[in-house]
Amino acid sequence: MTHCYYNESVEFFYNKSGKELFHHWRSKDVLVVVLGLTVSIIVLLTNLLVITAIVINKRFHYPIYYLLGNLAAADLFAGIAYMFLMFHTGPRTAQLSLKTWFVRQSLLDTSLTASVVNLLAIAVERHQTVFTMQLHSTMSNQRVMILICCIWITALLLGLIPSYGWHCLCDLDNCSKMAPLYSRSYLTFWALSNLFIFLVMVVVYTHIFIYVKRKMARMSKHTSFHPRYKETMINLIKTVIIILSAFVICWTPGQVVLLLDGLGCKSCNVLAVEKYFLLLAEINSVINAIVYSYRDNEMRSTFRKILCFACYRVPKYTPASVKSSNTEHRILPQNGHPIMDSTL
Repeated sequence: MTHCYYNESVEFFYNKSGKELFHHWRSKDVLVVVLGLTVSIIVLLTNLLVITAIVINKRFHYPIYYLLGNLAAADLFAGIAYMFLMFHTGPRTAQLSLKTWFVRQSLLDTSLTASVVNLLAIAVERHQTVFTMQLHSTMSNQRVMILICCIWITALLLGLIPSYGWHCLCDLDNCSKMAPLYSRSYLTFWALSNLFIFLVMVVVYTHIFIYVKRKMARMSKHTSFHPRYKETMINLIKTVIIILSAFVICWTPGQVVLLLDGLGCKSCNVLAVEKYFLLLAEINSVINAIVYSYRDNEMRSTFRKILCFACYRVPKYTPASVKSSNTEHRILPQNGHPIMDSTL
């Protein structure tokens, strides 16, 4: 008969898994908390700025910006979850109840999963618009809302599964080292799921990169090749490179370590790097806001208006303001379809 340890303490599971709990603050713990809280505050502020910009600027009321807003919401949630972790880590971990420990981990898993799945949705949307040379996706607002709901349902399911059964409270031999109340099989599943999403994203963005590069090579042979179009294409290539580089650097190390722990690697010292790799994944929530939003000219303009609203108190009607509000940078390439002067 299987025996479950629901009445044991968090420290009991940490000792069983071989992850040492310290009852005093070490310099390493203080460093991690200071860095973690700093990153969390930056994540909260930057993504709150993105959400505000999308809400107040009606020119952002399109599918891609709704997805960007949802990504910012997921990253905002990740910042809150990571801040919650920082206030319940170090020596405080031993004082947590099992329920609080699962809440702490579920918040992280849900927010990070929502961020990753949303990145995949944006990659697919960008693939569609780039290949059809459209200004915006033809996806209806209703479909975007359904997609956003599916993203959060998926994130909640993956984040809450361990709390409702996929743990090791009844199977101590299957407890992981990094998350001592989680089953190693769950960590393996979660890491492989994320690595699969990474692979799909790499394929999608690589396809975009190759297409844009070939498009530039073909268009440059024509005398009517518009210089602004070339500039937009180059910016798009730069954005794709930044997206892939940031994503691989921030996410891959943590997922590989999780996978190694899930597979029960005895010679892998996963505990030595886990906190830093989690922090690295959290930093991606800041980079998301920069890459997907700050490189957009209209978004940057909206940010400036939000941050320096006093400087923009001008008369409601001026020819210049009307012109700037109604002008949208579009370039007509040879296929006749408009594209936006943006790096998204």
